[in-house]
Amino acid sequence: MSGRDLFRQPRRGRAGAALTFVFVGVLVAGAATGSLPGHDERKSEAEQAGSAATAAAAAGGRHEAEVSRAAAEAMADGTSPLQAAERAVSRSGDRWGAVYSHREYEEFQEALDGQYTGVGLCARRERDGRIEVTRVRAGSPAAAAGIRAGDRLRSVDAEKVDGLPVTEVVSLLRGDTDDAPAGTAVTLGLQRGTRAWSATLRRARLSTEPVTVRRPADHVTVIRIAAFTKGVGDEVRTAVRHSPPASGIVLDLRGNSGGLVTEAVTTASAFLDGGLVATYDVDGEQRALHAAPGGDTARPLVALVDGGTMSAAELLTGALQDRGRAVVVGSRTFGKGSVQMPSRLPDGSVAELTVGHYRTPGGHGVDGRGITPDLDAGRDAMNRAETVLTGLGDPS
Repeated sequence: MSGRDLFRQPRRGRAGAALTFVFVGVLVAGAATGSLPGHDERKSEAEQAGSAATAAAAAGGRHEAEVSRAAAEAMADGTSPLQAAERAVSRSGDRWGAVYSHREYEEFQEALDGQYTGVGLCARRERDGRIEVTRVRAGSPAAAAGIRAGDRLRSVDAEKVDGLPVTEVVSLLRGDTDDAPAGTAVTLGLQRGTRAWSATLRRARLSTEPVTVRRPADHVTVIRIAAFTKGVGDEVRTAVRHSPPASGIVLDLRGNSGGLVTEAVTTASAFLDGGLVATYDVDGEQRALHAAPGGDTARPLVALVDGGTMSAAELLTGALQDRGRAVVVGSRTFGKGSVQMPSRLPDGSVAELTVGHYRTPGGHGVDGRGITPDLDAGRDAMNRAETVLTGLGDPS
């Protein structure tokens, strides 16, 4: 059993299974989970977590035993252990429980390290069902093929994509259903104005860009976090240190579906001077996560959230809100505050079952409730956030 996985994004079925973990902004499939530190994570947080993995092994209890038994019986009968385990999880009533094949779990671990296999396209579906390329990653196979933002994606390997959910388009680009690794070819049908053409690309190993920084005004720095993959916390701390002293910060967590909780805690440490970030229970035993001392506590801060803000991103938002460090602007967050832990099944697949829940520093549960912003805002949320930031005053 691994101690890496704690807060999990909802599973959406086996068809295109890896799509559960799509970070749509960079077309990466992998885990959008939260995590307690494993042996290779920061020692301070690992010490805080203590023997969480061992406790979680016992915490799976009856449901974990049922899932493992179902998988073992399926192996003995010559049927699919993965499917048997999935049926057992479904029967358990665990909303967030899931079973992953060995390859899916490897992809998830790679994604947590900021890696994915793809062609480097970002896309969206227009109202008429057309799929439009919104961004092309520099140095990617798509960039080398001359694909540009604004191009229309018509097909992937001769399969028409008009009307498909973006997640299914991502699956085709990645070759999830064909178990296609880096180096395999994929042919795209494209259109630019009246010109239609096809291009054959080879999938490559690419790195995510989970943190972006921009300065729309002298007094505003916007730090957007797409997901809490490895190294994000340090990137945020560096961005804060390099921001002009008179600049307040908008921490944009919209659409952030989670990630490594250690990275969320490190991010909290950029804005807090130590203290509680969250509490959680495993098998009824209460544990706590704390920020490191020395964060910037004077700079004005606004956290921008929406219904796609989940899991570890909600953990961070709750800490900043409850401790009075940030004004939260946007719409109610998703409400994913349960704790999952993984266990390896006899065939190498991995089952994750709910073993507890976390709470914000103020003792508020998030699961099924979400976090209510201090100021509701819709489409103009960024403008509202910048206005609030200005009203918070000059940090100097």
